[in-house]
Amino acid sequence: MKIKGPATYDEYVDLVHQAVYEVDEMRAGIDYDPENAERWAGILDHLDGVLRKLYDDMISDRYQFPTGKDLPYMQFLNRWGREVPFKQLLVLINTAHKDGLSRE
Repeated sequence: MKIKGPATYDEYVDLVHQAVYEVDEMRAGIDYDPENAERWAGILDHLDGVLRKLYDDMISDRYQFPTGKDLPYMQFLNRWGREVPFKQLLVLINTAHKDGLSRE
């Protein structure tokens, strides 16, 4: 089953905000697991930076889309996505960034 992408700009902003929250939650969870914390720290920092910049640009009207290009986190997601519990959310955000809002 394919999840429908955002149909409005507000829905898109909400998805990005939700992803920022998910990164914070994942970071909080790995703080209790030192083995995974070391492995994921840099990845989560990168993901957090991309998402927060995207969100800040959106709420300050600096964001332009569609771009036709993947967000910088997609290379990581293509490699490690199976281990990211909110992968589908990140894919939806990237699709909207690249292709625009859903027309379905």
